[in-house]
Amino acid sequence: MTATPPPDAPDATDAAGRPRGLLRPAGPVLDCDIAVLGSGMGGATLAYALRGTGARVLVVERGDFLPREWQNWSAPDVFTAARYRNAEPWYDATAGRYFSPGVHYYVGGNTKVFGATLPRFREADFGPLEHAEGISPGWPFPYGALEPHYAHAERLYRVHGTRAADPTDPWRSGDYPWPAVPHEPAVAALAESLRDQGLTPFTLPTGVDLREDGRCLRCGTCDGFPCLVEAKSDADVCALRPALASGNVSLLTRATVTRLVTGASGRRVTEALARYEGRELRIRADRYVLACGAVNTAALLLRSEPDSLRTGPVRTTGLANGSGQAGRNYMVHNSTFLMAVDPRHANDVVFQKTLGVNDWYLGDGSHGPLGNIQALGKLRPPSAGGLWPRTPRPLLAAATRRSVDLYLTSEDLPVPENRVAVGPGGRTEVHWRPGNLPPHRRLTRRAVQMMRRAGFPLVRTRRLGIAVNSHQCGTAVAGSDPAASVVDPGCKAHELDNLWIADSSWFPSSAAVNPALTIAANALRIAPDVAGAPEVPEETYEVPTADARREAGAIRASDAGRGGGPGDGGTAGT
Repeated sequence: MTATPPPDAPDATDAAGRPRGLLRPAGPVLDCDIAVLGSGMGGATLAYALRGTGARVLVVERGDFLPREWQNWSAPDVFTAARYRNAEPWYDATAGRYFSPGVHYYVGGNTKVFGATLPRFREADFGPLEHAEGISPGWPFPYGALEPHYAHAERLYRVHGTRAADPTDPWRSGDYPWPAVPHEPAVAALAESLRDQGLTPFTLPTGVDLREDGRCLRCGTCDGFPCLVEAKSDADVCALRPALASGNVSLLTRATVTRLVTGASGRRVTEALARYEGRELRIRADRYVLACGAVNTAALLLRSEPDSLRTGPVRTTGLANGSGQAGRNYMVHNSTFLMAVDPRHANDVVFQKTLGVNDWYLGDGSHGPLGNIQALGKLRPPSAGGLWPRTPRPLLAAATRRSVDLYLTSEDLPVPENRVAVGPGGRTEVHWRPGNLPPHRRLTRRAVQMMRRAGFPLVRTRRLGIAVNSHQCGTAVAGSDPAASVVDPGCKAHELDNLWIADSSWFPSSAAVNPALTIAANALRIAPDVAGAPEVPEETYEVPTADARREAGAIRASDAGRGGGPGDGGTAGT
């Protein structure tokens, strides 16, 4: 690569304590073997999987490292002042106005501020699955194809959990790498109350460093905050830094890729054009991987139109878009914040985000799938004020001192009219109307009823809108039919020989849980193909026998009969 290392950099870090492998281009061109555009969950995990391959891997990030500073743990700075919100405005084409999207341009992407809940998708999520307003389509490969990579991702991202505690858990080839994060007393009491209602609460699979001598302090500033002690299992800390330390992976920050250029045949990307320190930079590689997030990946494809002399399968509607599906089928979850208040008792919980409820995930009697309920990081006035801005601050402070806070998630279905587009002046447009809302409303009613029965007479809810889009997916869907999809089941563009997608753009459906672990598992799955290595043989997927599946079901039923998994009683399971 034509670049110079940061000045005065020791072997591992530079003078500012940054990792090795950072590039400062000396000229207008960077050459590498594999260019990975984006350093979030998909891009960083892929870089980790490509370390030691001998390929010269360049990760390109439009942001910089999120600073480690005392404001990382300041709720007024994080929520009220939005200190770390650094994305450009996007345009809500339905409402006709700009909005501030819930994405973060840093090394590690949105994982720098996520809540660190890292579940697998349910086996049924690989579909097809019938919902109240349509069908959640099937994926081009089964859960079993991703299972060994889920297991690898759980080790990489230090996931703590309890096997078979969740009644909807998919089968797994082994236990969680580490025991579940135990409930604090207030959450344990709520879990016991929910079991008395006949429900099956469980401990959330959580990515924090609670290993022996781990960094996690179990503080109250995890969900929505950057982690000052780097104990949260984000993509920067867990994946990208080990990749950079390997010697064959480099990182370019503060570089925004604006367009992909193809050769005369239209079958290969030859350059990625980027803005870097006020000038144009040309990134040349043998292979390219997009991991910019579902909105920005789609926008990049749509901005990368070939010129009028270009011939071949590439269409003038955007790169890799012969199907017309690039940018379409945009999905985010239907989401609601719930604050349940018991005026008689204060809630002194610190690390609240350990409880999950999936009893209605796959169905509710005659109703179809409803979705997931999980605890939030503890709401405080600065974070709750954004949800209920008209509530007087003293009243909000009193309520949050006595509340338990939940996050409700239901599946959003793929609709071609919900899409990403590039509008006048190159603006990023989001065309989105929420769909499949009846199941979400029913889930909300179920959750309100559940919390009132648990002793919380005052319950407030707030459904979230277009700006809460950290779970975005679906804009470059994967499939076997080039006429109906953008990439193939291996996430390579149908129309291009050297372009892959490693974020959640390729998801055919959104499920109803955080997509981060699925993004990471898939990046591990496609890494051999991106590297040009042989594919993993199918027989290594360890698909269980029918007897093994029945045994797993019996274990779940047994655990439910004992009142949940061992992590639900306030102590970690083994």
